[in-house]
Amino acid sequence: MTRRPTVPLLVALACFLALALTGLLALASPGVHERDAAMLHGFVALDGPRVHDAVDVLAHLADPLPYAAAGLAFALVALMRGLPWRAGAVVGLLVVTGVSTQVVKQLLAQPRFEVWLGGDQIGPAAWPSGHSTAAMTLALCAVLVAPPALRLLAAVCGGAFAAAVGYAVLVLAWHFPSDVLGGFLMAGGWTALAVAFLRVVEPVRETAPAGGVEAGRARERLIGVGVAAAAGLAAAIVAAAPRDRITIYASERPTLVVGTLVIAALAGALAMGFARAE
Repeated sequence: MTRRPTVPLLVALACFLALALTGLLALASPGVHERDAAMLHGFVALDGPRVHDAVDVLAHLADPLPYAAAGLAFALVALMRGLPWRAGAVVGLLVVTGVSTQVVKQLLAQPRFEVWLGGDQIGPAAWPSGHSTAAMTLALCAVLVAPPALRLLAAVCGGAFAAAVGYAVLVLAWHFPSDVLGGFLMAGGWTALAVAFLRVVEPVRETAPAGGVEAGRARERLIGVGVAAAAGLAAAIVAAAPRDRITIYASERPTLVVGTLVIAALAGALAMGFARAE
């Protein structure tokens, strides 16, 4: 017996429509670009000697080599669990999300000049963010291959990882916030299509037992730990911000907070949504 693919197909449609809307607003609306740049200004103000190296390492975790290694490890986990279709879906997602992002980047390439960036301008082929696409793809693949009992943990950790990579590329001024959102939506759309395919070809698998009140409390504690960890990471970055740039940070705080919350909300919604759908 298999399950109907209707819901994941609708999720894929919603992701791709949101992707198109995000790209249209980011690349064609001067007003939206102004807010996009203001959010980026706030993130860049957090960079400095005390955080730069750590943020740089974090961003490079989504480079092609670690991306391929982690993705293939997830495929191996699926094979070890006797889920060959799921392993194939992971490999397919590793390829199709990356290729799609690069194609869209080239098709929609355009300069987005900001005076305050000086000689370190963000390249014209930057929307959507490849690193953000890769990070979210890995997060969702982790959810796909995780056993039912570990799926929520995979979603919390994966969502936190994707959000952290998204923050890192902003602090390093590699991308605008809209680029990060575009990358997340690209990964979410393709993963939803993969889930729809798996619902057709895979038999219904066992689900994690509800476990009653204690299991519910454990899930709530796990989510709380994830939220606290994300808040702690953000607080640590802010606390380590260079004091000579604290004025810039303070002036951009409203837009920075908005950008931080939107990125975290999208990362969490995608990861937790797919965990519940599985």
